[in-house]
Amino acid sequence: MFHSLTFPRLVAWLALVGGLAVLVIQPLSSEESRALALVIAAIGLWATSVIPEPITAVFFFTAAMLLKVAPASVVFGGFESAALWLIFGGLVMGVAVKSTGLGERIATRLSRAFGGTYGGVITGVTLVGVTMGFLMPSSMGRAILLMPIALSLAAHYGFKPGSNGHLGVVLAAALGCHVPTFSILPANVPNLVLVGAAETLWHYTPSYGQYLLLHFPVLGFLKTAVMIPLIIKLWPDTPKPVEEAIKALGPVTAAERQLSLLLGAALLLWATDFLHHVSPAWISMAGGAILLMPGIGLVGRKAFNEQINFASMFYVAGILGLGAVVDKSGLGALLAQAILTVLPLEPGHAATNFASLAAMSTVVAMFTTLPGAPAVLTPLAGEMAKASGLPIEAVLMSQVLGFSNPILPYESAPLVVAMQLGGERLGPAQTMCLWLGGITIFVLLPLDFLWWRLLGWI
Repeated sequence: MFHSLTFPRLVAWLALVGGLAVLVIQPLSSEESRALALVIAAIGLWATSVIPEPITAVFFFTAAMLLKVAPASVVFGGFESAALWLIFGGLVMGVAVKSTGLGERIATRLSRAFGGTYGGVITGVTLVGVTMGFLMPSSMGRAILLMPIALSLAAHYGFKPGSNGHLGVVLAAALGCHVPTFSILPANVPNLVLVGAAETLWHYTPSYGQYLLLHFPVLGFLKTAVMIPLIIKLWPDTPKPVEEAIKALGPVTAAERQLSLLLGAALLLWATDFLHHVSPAWISMAGGAILLMPGIGLVGRKAFNEQINFASMFYVAGILGLGAVVDKSGLGALLAQAILTVLPLEPGHAATNFASLAAMSTVVAMFTTLPGAPAVLTPLAGEMAKASGLPIEAVLMSQVLGFSNPILPYESAPLVVAMQLGGERLGPAQTMCLWLGGITIFVLLPLDFLWWRLLGWI
């Protein structure tokens, strides 16, 4: 595990030693110090992936209970989260999409639109993911629905697991349905946490159009335009001819028709949750339960036992538990307050204020995970507005600049799940996050600053 001291292993060791040092020195209160030690160690292991991520989650649960950093209801709260059961239903749907052949059929149809080039397929998959952001309110649901189709598409183009092409298609699906969609109001959980907290604490609720106009041109459109060539450049490949696969496509089977109807109904219910107010998670669970019914038989006992990736559920539960521990222990608020004291916020310095607020959201998200950032920062918006001289609305919306830019994959449960569903390690996603994060900080955020100025927000 730690036999040869590569850079990731060195970072992991430093995280473990740092956590132990905090545990011994206890720079904060006893409970907060224990929580900080655990967070440092867990983040170090998850960020470097020196041991399998689900195993780190098990270590996190065990250490959290032994150190008594939080009650069991908080540590294991991820298993009660709707997000986890959204994943479970989606895993069952993914197995059905693969086993019935529906994924291969959809992939064959999509290949006609995408053409025979590698750039075409990466662009197509990415744009399908972004488009789904306007239709489905859950990035986890989008990843779960799109990934089986993307895998079939990769196979259709001759990209075998382990190849650059396979990895490129998985990254296009994982990132396309998640990262640019932070610029679409109801599309991701952190967006909804921000809006809910802003309405409760500051009586401010941005409209769908206002939010879209402010964020989508740069954080949605331009970020998508950066992602596509970045994937193509970092993981180049050449697709194989697909004509034979298209000709060999047989008639639609009864199982494919049944699954198409079920997925269509799920998509419709996901897209209209503002009418029926049923969580996407329970819609996903219902779909999975129907597919597991013996009379339908689209996902049999053997497929359920062998193809459902339960390890990914442990990983996501661990990430959610980490965020809950940071929140309940008060570490998140302490971190935000500490950052606030050193930020160069000053009235009349628009560019510095813009950069500082973006940096604050980015750093807090690394410790609290993406949904935790708005929960921690929104109560502090008044202090930040007073220090910067900016309107409270601008301070609240500045959080999107940070939590839409995950620097480490573990910050985002949907990204983690998507990569695991795609059968790929998190290392390439880490590389992509770092590249995209750097380009966002040095290129896209300056452009976004100019866009905000043009709209009169700062």
